[in-house]
Formats: sequence, C-alpha cells, structure tokens
Amino acid sequence: MSTENKVPSPAEPPSKAWRLSPVSNWGPGAFGFLSSLPFILLMLFGFVAPLACVVWFGFMPPKTFALLQMPTLANYHTIFEQTYFKSVGWSLGLAALTVGILLVVCYPLAYAMAKIFRGGASFITYTIASSLFVSENIRLFGWVIGLMKNGVVGGTLAQFGVALDSQLYNVPVILLGMSYVYLPFMLFPLVLGIRMVPDQLCEAAYDLGATRGQVFRRVTLPLSMPGVLIGSLLVFVLSAGAIAEAKILGGQKVVTIASDIESEFTYAQNWPLGSALSTLFIALTTVVVFLALGRFNLDRLLGRSSE
Repeated sequence: MSTENKVPSPAEPPSKAWRLSPVSNWGPGAFGFLSSLPFILLMLFGFVAPLACVVWFGFMPPKTFALLQMPTLANYHTIFEQTYFKSVGWSLGLAALTVGILLVVCYPLAYAMAKIFRGGASFITYTIASSLFVSENIRLFGWVIGLMKNGVVGGTLAQFGVALDSQLYNVPVILLGMSYVYLPFMLFPLVLGIRMVPDQLCEAAYDLGATRGQVFRRVTLPLSMPGVLIGSLLVFVLSAGAIAEAKILGGQKVVTIASDIESEFTYAQNWPLGSALSTLFIALTTVVVFLALGRFNLDRLLGRSSE
C-alpha cells in the first residue's frame, strides 16, 4: 500500500482586517498629515472658527446676541450710510505713514547692524527686543509723562526759562508712538534681508568702478528687498489695527476703525455692527496688501527668477 507524501501547505496569512501595519510602513503623506494635525486643529478652532463667527455675526439683526436668526444686510447699510469711511481712512493713512517713517529710520540702522557693527549688533538687538517684554500701554504712558504739560520734557525746559505746552493729542505724536511701538517689526526683517546680500558682490561692484550710491541702488537695495517687503507688511497690518496709540497719545482726536469696532462691541452693545465693521476692514486690508504685492515681481525679489 503506497502512501503519498503530502507536502504540508503553508499557513494562510492572517486576514487583512486583523493585520496591524506598523508606523514604519506608513507613507510620507500619512505621517506628514498626522504630524501637522495639531497645527491644523489649532488653526481650525483658534483662527478659522472665530473668524467665521465674526463674519456670520455681521449678518444678524442689529443689537442682538444670537447667531441663529434670519440673516440681514442692515448692518452693512448702516456702515455705508454713516461716516465710518473716515475712520478707515485714518487707519490706513497712519499705517502707510508709519511704514514710510520706519523704512527711513530703520534701514540705515539695519545696514549698520548687518555690515558694520557685527558683534555690537547683538547688544542693539537685545536692547530693542527687551522693549517687547513691557506692555505697549505702559510704554505709551511713558511718552505721556514725558510730553504732557509740565512733564519730563516741559518741566526740564522750564528750569531754563523755556515754556513748553503739552505736545500730546495730535497726529505727529500718534505717528511717533506707532513708530516707536512697531520699530522692532521693521528693523529685524531688514537686518535679515541685508545680511542676505553677499559682501563679494559689493566688492566686485567696487572693483568694476561703481560708486557707493550705485552699489546701494543696484546691488544692496534690490537684494535686500525680501526684508523690506516682510517688514513693511508686518508694520502695515499691525498699524492698521492699532488702537492704543490713538487713544492714549491722540486723546480721541483721531478715531481709527479699531476704536469704532471696540465701541460697537462695548459701549453700544451692537455686536452685529461691530462684526460687520471687522469683516469689511479685514477684507479691505487684504485687498490693499495684495494690490501692493501685485506691483512687485515677487519671484525676482525672492531670488526665484530664471532671468
């Protein structure tokens, strides 16, 4: 009697439903998604959701506090019928002037920190950055003490027989306060932008007979434009929404759009109108920024041009 040698069949692999794939077998896309999930959740619940609530609240009936009501355009009609455009003009105008002032003031200092001072630049950086650890309101009240009538400046000059009235509550002092508060946001990007300019290019330009002015216009300034662009955008956006400078140093002689929005949310208790103002101003600021960016060749400024 012959018996067949049966080769044992290999065990069947476990069902895919019960197989657990290790993390090492995950693709880069899945691993990247899981790594970015905390940031996505933070942006979703900390930025997108509140912004969506503000936008939706702008369509609610005036002086109501509920989101589930019939949408209306009454708040936007109120905005266009009243003189809120003056507040918008003040905010955008002060922001543009602040950017211009800080460009003129910070570029020479940033050039010195990047190309001349070298080691001494760290001391200047620490000194300017330390001001950010102090509340903006406290720093602005320091200017109030210095510029008020019989304050530090007026009282000191009075000792020498020079009478000086209060220098507060006007547009120049508001610009002074805004330039003082937002100076670091212009200076540090400029320093980084100027440090990106290779010294060898400037030396080569000098060897070819270029003057200091020509080197600055055709080498240093164009190659440092990424820092100029970033600093200008930071200062413009922050200055456009500024409120403390106009209230503390301006004494409400200049009413910005941020002050109007605050009034609607607090004193007037008209949250839908405040939300509509916020939505319009965010949209307007975004349009202004993109129009400004459209006037520049970003690929060329950021060194990505193929020419």
